[in-house]
Amino acid sequence: MTEPTLVQTVARFAAHTRARGIGPELRRDVKRRVLDLLGIAVLASTLEPARIVGAVVDAWGGTPRAHLIGREAAYPAASAALVNGTLAHALDFDDTHLPSVVHPSASVIPAALAVAEATEASGPATLDAIAVGDELTVRVGMAGYDRALGNSVFFDKGLHATSIAGTLGAAAAAAMLYGLDEAGIGHAIAIAASMGAGIIEANRAGGSVKRVHCGWAAHAGIAAAELARHGLTGPSTVFEGRFGFLQAYLGSAADPGALTRGLGQEWELPRIVFKPYPANHFTHAGIDAARALRAAGLDLAAIDALELGVPTPVLRTIAEPPAEKARPATGYAAQFSGPFTVATALVGGGGLGVALEDFGDDAVRDPLKLDLAARVRCVADEDCDRLFPHQFPAVLRARLRDGTVREARVRYNRGGPENPLSDEELAVKFTANAERVLPPGQVRALQAAVEALDHAAGVDAVMRLTSPRQRIDYARTSVC
Repeated sequence: MTEPTLVQTVARFAAHTRARGIGPELRRDVKRRVLDLLGIAVLASTLEPARIVGAVVDAWGGTPRAHLIGREAAYPAASAALVNGTLAHALDFDDTHLPSVVHPSASVIPAALAVAEATEASGPATLDAIAVGDELTVRVGMAGYDRALGNSVFFDKGLHATSIAGTLGAAAAAAMLYGLDEAGIGHAIAIAASMGAGIIEANRAGGSVKRVHCGWAAHAGIAAAELARHGLTGPSTVFEGRFGFLQAYLGSAADPGALTRGLGQEWELPRIVFKPYPANHFTHAGIDAARALRAAGLDLAAIDALELGVPTPVLRTIAEPPAEKARPATGYAAQFSGPFTVATALVGGGGLGVALEDFGDDAVRDPLKLDLAARVRCVADEDCDRLFPHQFPAVLRARLRDGTVREARVRYNRGGPENPLSDEELAVKFTANAERVLPPGQVRALQAAVEALDHAAGVDAVMRLTSPRQRIDYARTSVC
């Protein structure tokens, strides 16, 4: 008997998971991810990326099937996923897997919710599809993790693994919800391998294109599944072939076994880290170190200089060019600045420690923050290098005017398995985000609707509650 190819193995896993469902703990994990992502997307629905991408799908038109977050009207599923995926990633507040360095849910969840609405799929089926999509996204990212390099090969090449891998995960989730058989799911994934894209130069040099990467991945994943549904096919050796995905993106550094090793028995899904702060994940340990020094009573007026130690590969994202990172031109640029995020945390931010308002365009002109940021020198740290990219650690040293040095070292990222956010903390994050756009009663109803997804007949109640234009009797809204 011929050994199944990698995509055939993945497709079999997806089909079997749809047939038997995932366990209650995994469904609870997925519900937490849906809640987290919807809060982020609701908040982002008021921002410029929502207007831009919304204008594009307005012009496209099409048969209404799925709702945009923040709008009352419905659109074709792929169009809704384009907008909602853009919102999911627009604030850099979405979950992250280590060491693959991908943000899986921002592509997969918008795609799955759009197709679930369009097909009237049940809540449990939707959660199962999201679980498979996230798992595949993470495993594709892991196939690009080079242990010798200690970094993602995608990232090292300037490729955005999130949107490249996310297209495949979105396709798998969409194909499951469209009811494709095992072969059809495989074709959807294989087709999607020709559609993923993303360049991360915007992290370093600016530009807002990265905000649409996950939206495009969600859109392309649905398109791939729809094409497979109508008979388009992809190569069975799409991953391991001579001109396949792994060779094209990763070359000899690829780890094909990461795609299927322990698949179905050992889930990476629970290891995906929730973000407590709306900033590039490489900045988070520095933020926590700054918060620790502040909590210990550090006198800002006594600081002579600050040194932020991080893993070597992180420097090019949060430390270079030094002058621009010390004085970011916009709030969005500040989210990718080690010096400015440290300064913000030292001054004291909102939310769970640093909040979205700390990255407004006015906030980046705050003289105290700019003065502190100018004192931060970013350097490579050997201990951080040993932990990266399984963690994104940091050490912050403050040299005071009297010559003493205060230090805080953070080895485990807040929001991950070793330092998790509690349900209460995650609810605080969700509420703080969603209540900037929706009234409190609607936010509570949305949270209840997400919590009920594991026995809900569909996702329509959830999606209707994401629009501030709805007029809903929250007390009578059915979440079953």
